[in-house]
Formats: sequence, structure tokens, C-alpha cells
Amino acid sequence: MKLHWKILIGMLMGVFIGLLVNESFVLPGVLGDFLGKFAFVRAFAIKVIQPLLGPVGSVFIKLLKMLIVPLILASMIVGVAKVGDVRKLGGLSGRTFAFYITTTWASVVVGLIVVNIIEPGSGAPALVSEVPEAAYSAVSVWSVILNMIPDNPIKAMANMDILPIIVFALMLGAILTTLGEKGKPLVSFFDSLNEAMMRLADVVIRLTPIGVFALLAEVVAQTGPGIFANLGKYMFTVILGLSVHAFVTLPLLLALVGRTSPRKYVSYVSPALTTAFSTASSSATLPLTLDCVSKRAGLSAKVSSFVLPLGATINMDGTALYESVAAVFIAQVYGIDLTFSQQLLVFFTATLAAIGAAGIPSAGLVTMAIVLKAVGLPLEGIGMILAVDRILDMCRTTVNVWGDTVGCAVVTKLQGEDIPASIR
Repeated sequence: MKLHWKILIGMLMGVFIGLLVNESFVLPGVLGDFLGKFAFVRAFAIKVIQPLLGPVGSVFIKLLKMLIVPLILASMIVGVAKVGDVRKLGGLSGRTFAFYITTTWASVVVGLIVVNIIEPGSGAPALVSEVPEAAYSAVSVWSVILNMIPDNPIKAMANMDILPIIVFALMLGAILTTLGEKGKPLVSFFDSLNEAMMRLADVVIRLTPIGVFALLAEVVAQTGPGIFANLGKYMFTVILGLSVHAFVTLPLLLALVGRTSPRKYVSYVSPALTTAFSTASSSATLPLTLDCVSKRAGLSAKVSSFVLPLGATINMDGTALYESVAAVFIAQVYGIDLTFSQQLLVFFTATLAAIGAAGIPSAGLVTMAIVLKAVGLPLEGIGMILAVDRILDMCRTTVNVWGDTVGCAVVTKLQGEDIPASIR
């Protein structure tokens, strides 16, 4: 059975157990009368199952936290090192990176705007959790920027200060690309560490159904069914943000910079978009994306063969938007009012995490933990997010692939190559 079906089963079981042990929740009508005849089931759930939910959920959260630092360090260093000598990045590479970082920034801004306007987490039933003091601490904009530079990388790793670790990893990876043969042993070490951490991450991800069951059951046990209204608003907020980015931001760039008709272009790349939606994987869609862009749409094979594989690796517009919305939503649910500076921290972390950790299995789950940890929010909130993650994963992956294809057309135009008349 595929993992997402196991997660769905874990989610449904979590909801059932959570409602069962929530003493204020009573099923109406005949169903309530029927369940009342089996009161011993509720008693068993309260006495035996409920005390286990917290420890099981905590174990899952600890396993996720265990992955964060080594995964960030290894995956980002290796990702940058594989680009090649940063001093030799030509026009094609520079324009591609500039486009991808610009659209990722734009997607996070869209996400933060819609989540602050809609406030999907406001009015949620009160949740009890040990919220780190950092979540309530006011920080200035300059503090956020200055704290990105680690004065002691080892201390940053020990304290799990996420942004300094990311910046250090990116800088070290860039320097290693300039060392030639001397840098290869260290790159090889981090490559092996990255592979080992990927395997370990895969093992932890396989435990996600159990983690979702425990975390969601505990949330529902505290709040009752009231939390589902907020989750519905959260899904609407994420999908609205993705829609704005997909139907407004990217088409504007395509038309104004790429001199390409969005309507005509999407008709050629639609097979890749539908495949991305069904598989929820940019990498699995890549062969079809290359075919749609270079053969169907007729864009330069030279450009597409560089831009698209790189995009499948580092261009995660939809994921970055999702991370920013989810972080603010979780803060709202826990009654934490994030300041502008804290949301700036979300902006930087969501952007860098989405770019640097894209190769991680179930990247959305791990990068979500990275963003929450950076802002000081409770990682237990991940249980709520995972309950509705599958459909959102399909939506954000579609936006990721759409962003890759738009990037290919824009970079083709910026390279001075012709855009086929059929898509102009």
C-alpha cells in the first residue's frame, strides 16, 4: 500500500480516537445511541490509548528534529557543490538562478499576504502545548538579518539555529566548488553523509502514518471537531495562494518577460501539469516536462535541458508558499501573533529551505519542521498539517512544475533565442 494511503488511514483513525476520548463530543441520533451501548470502548480508549498518544507523538517529533541539522548541512552543501565552480557560472546559469529565486520569493510573499488576510487559524479551539519562549519574543528586522550569519557554526548546529546553518552550508558549498581536486574529498564526504541521511529520512517518513495518528488524535482529543473548520479554511488559503501565483504571477512573467502567450503555452505543457498533479513529484514528471517544453512547445533543447532538471531540484515555488502559510496558520492556532520580523524570518527560512532541501524524501514534511523550528513554533502542529497534506502536495507540485516550464520560456527569451510563433 502506498504511503499516502497509510497516512490517510492513520489520519482517520486519529480523528476517530480523538473524538472517542473527547468527553464533550457526543454523536447525535441513532449512531450516538448505538455507541452508547459500547461505553467500554470509550473507557478503554481513555484509559489505555489516550496516555500513549503524547509519548508516541513526541517520539515522532524527536525523530524529525534529529534529521534537521545533518540533512540541512549535507543536502545544501552537496546541492551547491554539484552546480560546479560558482566563479564560472555563465549567463544561462545566472539567469536561471535569478528567475527561480525571484519566483520563490514572490510565492512566499503571496502566501504571507493571503494567510494574514484570511487568518485561517483564528478562532480555533484552544490547544495546550509547550510553546517555546522564542515564539513570543519580539525581534527586530536587523536582528533577523544579522542572526543569519553564524559567529560559531558548531554552536548554531548544537542550538538548532536554522538560518545560520543554512547560510553556512550554502557558503561552504560554494567555496568547495572553487577548490578543484582539493575540495573533492570533502564533497565526497558530504555526499555520503547526504545519502545516509536520505536513507534515514526515508525510514522516519515510513513512520509518518503512526505519527499522524498520534498527533492528530491528541489535537482532536483537546479540541473536538471544531478544529476541522480551521483546517478547511487553511486548505482554502493555501489553494488560493497557489492559484494567485499560478494564474497571476507566473503568467505575467511569462507574457511580459518571456514574450509568450500563457494560454497557448499551457496547452502544450498541460500533460506535464496533469502528471505532476497525479504523481505529486516534480522529479517523476521531469521526462515528460522535457518532452512537452522542447518537442511540443518547440523551445530550445539546450536551454530546457539545463533549466528544467535544475528546476526540478531547486525550484519549489508551491512548496515555499505552502510552508509560509502553514507556519503562520500554526502560530494562529496556538494563539501566537507573529510580528513582522518573525514573518520575515519565515520568508527567509521558507525560501532557503524550499531551495536547499528539495531533494529530501517527503521534502514538505521535513522543510515544514525546519521552518517551524526556525520561528520557535511547536512541531506538534505538523500533525494538523499532515491531515490534509496529500491534496495540497498535489496542488503545490503542479505549481512547482508550472514554474519550471515558465522559467524555461523566460530564460530562453533572456538568452536571446527565438520563441516559436506557435506560443507567442
